[in-house]
Amino acid sequence: MLNAVIFDVDDTLYDQQLPFRNAVTTIIPEVATTDLHPLYIRFRVHSDDHFGKVISKEWTLEEFRTFRLCQSLIDLGYSPLSNDASRLFQATYETELDNIQLHPAVEETLNTLVSLPIKLGIITNGPTDHQQKKIDQLELTRWIHPEYMLISQATGYQKPDIELFQLAEERFDLDPSRTLYVGDNFDNDVFGCKQAGWQALWLNHRRRQAPEIKNCHPDCTLTAFEELTEGILSFTDAVV
Repeated sequence: MLNAVIFDVDDTLYDQQLPFRNAVTTIIPEVATTDLHPLYIRFRVHSDDHFGKVISKEWTLEEFRTFRLCQSLIDLGYSPLSNDASRLFQATYETELDNIQLHPAVEETLNTLVSLPIKLGIITNGPTDHQQKKIDQLELTRWIHPEYMLISQATGYQKPDIELFQLAEERFDLDPSRTLYVGDNFDNDVFGCKQAGWQALWLNHRRRQAPEIKNCHPDCTLTAFEELTEGILSFTDAVV
């Protein structure tokens, strides 16, 4: 029986590639003439792999942001940007994030779930102020109470750390076996929640290849935002 659904934010509740694409088009137009999906994927990989260095205070936030963009460009054979250009990209990217909107199918899902006797929450990786700004822009408190939201930097952990999911269990009063986590990133979201004993819905709308992690499989895989409501409701036949 399911009594809680907890969501990732980036590229799960909104299309994160759109503000990224707009920022690249503005600051690095010579790159924007090609397919930006590979660059976006590298950007996400370096974001996920290296944000822990910010939490541990090994890197500053600016060093992290400069690295993830420049290394993503290098990975694909482009020249890295100067520090000034990297800062300008970040400023432009943040401006684009001021305009993000929930995917319409996600809004439909939240409207459906909020009418059911289940708890809704958020666990998201990233800088506290940056992620809070996204939460505010998406108006997530229309469906989710602020006390059921965790931002990684504020906790000292980051997905897939089991401690972050265990902290959510304590703060949100969750039963792991009756909690579903919904996210787009296999390593952070599926592996993270499964090691904590949660159920996992992988929203694989980027159609990525699942890594081979022994004894780690999502309970449900979807490939489109439009499948989200039905996919989650398939877990709620015995809602309490």
